[in-house]
Amino acid sequence: MNETLKVLEERRSCRNFKPDMITEDELQQILRAGTYAATGMGKQSPIIIAVTKKELRDQFAEENRKIMGAPEGVDPFYGAPVILVVLANKAIPTHVYDGSLVMGNLMNAAESLGVANIWIHRAKEEFESDFGKNILADLGIEGEYEGIGHCALGYAVEPAKKAAPRKEDYVYYIR
Repeated sequence: MNETLKVLEERRSCRNFKPDMITEDELQQILRAGTYAATGMGKQSPIIIAVTKKELRDQFAEENRKIMGAPEGVDPFYGAPVILVVLANKAIPTHVYDGSLVMGNLMNAAESLGVANIWIHRAKEEFESDFGKNILADLGIEGEYEGIGHCALGYAVEPAKKAAPRKEDYVYYIR
């Protein structure tokens, strides 16, 4: 089977990460793949914030937990040591789709390198809050950005489960 198609079929969300940091080379390859996602009219509306600093990663986890309404002590990122936050410029009509494609590229690139991953939501709410606005200001990012998602990265504690069977009515043909 083609390696790309194999990655697409075998990628699964990880919900139990080891605390070990991924390598810098793996991180850079994953980030590069994200920057090559297709975007509407080639506008490249998304940006990626790579969070590897544990203190900031933990602040993101706490903000996400609060938005989620989960009890104290719950880590919405399942212990992943790296969080890639994808945002996209609201001025571009396709920004949500563009950012979603970046998320897909990040996750599939990670899988291809043996790095476990999961898409975690609530980035939109995070970056509508003072917490998110302060992060953007601290990074010198100007403009109106919408949080699209978090790509949590790390090494899985256990192997991924097999894919569930695909539903019967997934594809319809018009020939």
